Amino acid sequence: MMSDRTLNNTAHWQELDEWRKKIDAIDQQLASLLCERLHCAQNISSLKSIIGEQVLQPEREKVVLSNVLIHADSPLKTCTLEKIYRCILEESRLFQHEWKKSQQDMHTSS
Repeated sequence: MMSDRTLNNTAHWQELDEWRKKIDAIDQQLASLLCERLHCAQNISSLKSIIGEQVLQPEREKVVLSNVLIHADSPLKTCTLEKIYRCILEESRLFQHEWKKSQQDMHTSS
């Protein structure tokens, strides 16, 4: 017969598995949303080219950050969310630059 400790441990492993499944589902949604976000960044990048605006817009980034950080429900989450979003903004900027470069390369090679 299994001891209480073994049963308890099994329950904890099952719970751990459930939380991991939740994270996997969230990751799928996040990946999909981030791809959608990058698609928007692409459109913004081409519009900026037409208008003659710079890719880097510090004021806009401040707005994006504050819009995101109001959703955090603790100082630690605010701090972590800010770090994550600074990475997202940075990578999005790099993506826009790369995408613009690839567009220019296409036009010069044809």
